[in-house]
Amino acid sequence: MPIALIVIVTVVDILAPPEVHLGPFLVAAPAITASFAGPGTTGLIGALAVLAQAVVAVTRTSLTDLNHTLQIVALVLISVLVAFLARLRERHEQQLTQLRSVAQAAQQVVLRPLPHRIGPLRLAAVYLAAEAEAQIGGDLYAAARTTGGTRFIIGDVRGKGLEAIGEAARLLGAFRAAAHWQPDLSTLVTYLEATVSSDLDTPGDWDTESDNEAFTTAAVLDIQDHSPALMMINCGHPPPLLLRDGQVFELQVRQQAPPLGLTEFMTSPSTADAFALHTGDLVLLYTDGVIEARDRHGIFYPLTERVAAWPGHEPEALLRYLQDDLLEHAGGHLGDDAALVAIERVSHTTGHSSVPHAVAPIPIENR
Repeated sequence: MPIALIVIVTVVDILAPPEVHLGPFLVAAPAITASFAGPGTTGLIGALAVLAQAVVAVTRTSLTDLNHTLQIVALVLISVLVAFLARLRERHEQQLTQLRSVAQAAQQVVLRPLPHRIGPLRLAAVYLAAEAEAQIGGDLYAAARTTGGTRFIIGDVRGKGLEAIGEAARLLGAFRAAAHWQPDLSTLVTYLEATVSSDLDTPGDWDTESDNEAFTTAAVLDIQDHSPALMMINCGHPPPLLLRDGQVFELQVRQQAPPLGLTEFMTSPSTADAFALHTGDLVLLYTDGVIEARDRHGIFYPLTERVAAWPGHEPEALLRYLQDDLLEHAGGHLGDDAALVAIERVSHTTGHSSVPHAVAPIPIENR
């Protein structure tokens, strides 16, 4: 297109009446080139534009004509300038490419991809970053295989930026290290709480003004292989949703624990609540970035309604549906990071048919 522009302007300028001068339009050729090409190509197009202006000058008058001389000088200066700007743009794009590579590597380390199948469970997960160039923020999730089941964590670190990412990485590291050997969820959550609280006491990790407000909401789950049970401790996190036979239920615990990092508000150790999880049931874990996403009218995303209207039954299909629907609701841009994890029990259990002391899930329509 820049070459075609040079040819057209040159021909028309030569054929135009003496009082018409189209030479200044040649500046557009190197300017357009700088928007998509490197400094070398931009400089070459600039040189062609200068040569075309010289041809016009010789054809119409002469190179020493003041008008054409000034046009040529201005074209040379502008070509040099846009070539320099093309170099800056090219360098910026290289830096962005490197940052994306680092971000993707960090995401693989911090948020390891969940396998499609763990024991009797089928899994899917998706992370939606609010920042266009970011790959990960303060939202987190992980799964850890134990001797008789699988443990999960989903959480949201208060705050943004590198501090939130660092805190998410530390919490996930503590979960992966302790989920295998802590005997029950209560001691596991106590261990995670100690990890978060001790980290908050480390000088320099958090801004002085926000030290007392740093915390992480989290839900920690344990799903046994041979028992139709889901054990959960909820530390200030949005309640998971249970899809069963076309109905949607909230998994509300009897007593919610404070978010991790707020030990001064705990009066007693956290205790896990049990929920029945049968073959074909699907559990949806999510962070508040999902339910707090607003449309252009300021209306929050109606997650439970969208899940209830979903006709499918596979975790990956559910998350694809929710991802597309959420981004459409928010106009393509989220105000906060959002994470979703779908867990489906797909194989039969061999344990008891009922779960002792189980908490009944709350139907959405009866909230």
